[in-house]
Amino acid sequence: MVRLAFAVRPPEAVREVVAALPRPALPGATWSVPEQWIVKLRPLGHVAGSLRVPLLEAAAAALDGAPATRARLGPATHRLAGQWLSVPVSGLDELAADVFAATTPLVPVTHPQPFRGELVLARGRLPRHVAGAAVDASWLVTEVLLVADQSAPCTPRLRDVGVVPLAE
Repeated sequence: MVRLAFAVRPPEAVREVVAALPRPALPGATWSVPEQWIVKLRPLGHVAGSLRVPLLEAAAAALDGAPATRARLGPATHRLAGQWLSVPVSGLDELAADVFAATTPLVPVTHPQPFRGELVLARGRLPRHVAGAAVDASWLVTEVLLVADQSAPCTPRLRDVGVVPLAE
């Protein structure tokens, strides 16, 4: 079993904006690396490998003909529960809802929560003063990815294992 999520990945120009944000050394905090800069539409948790293809087929059917959509980072970084520093991402609500609806019969939702688009910048003990950096970037989302998280402690490893294209 591997941890999977449906997500979108910002293009290089947006990753450059994120990379330019302040990243002060903070004891007890770990800064994310570009490989980890995704926006999860639907975290699936640990899923049997046999469900990969059915999940991709369900998402593809739900998003068939769906138009590319504009995602926007900003307006500023913020802390979530004092343990995450992230950038809010808007414009993905409809995509997330469609992916949730299509994949729930295969992977039931065990902890329902409203969708919040976030790009995580850091994890750990984060003081209040690290939040508030202005961020303004957007991109046209042309595909939804199925991402496998095969990370180990101190070794992030996210791998795209499937793609669902959107109409341009």
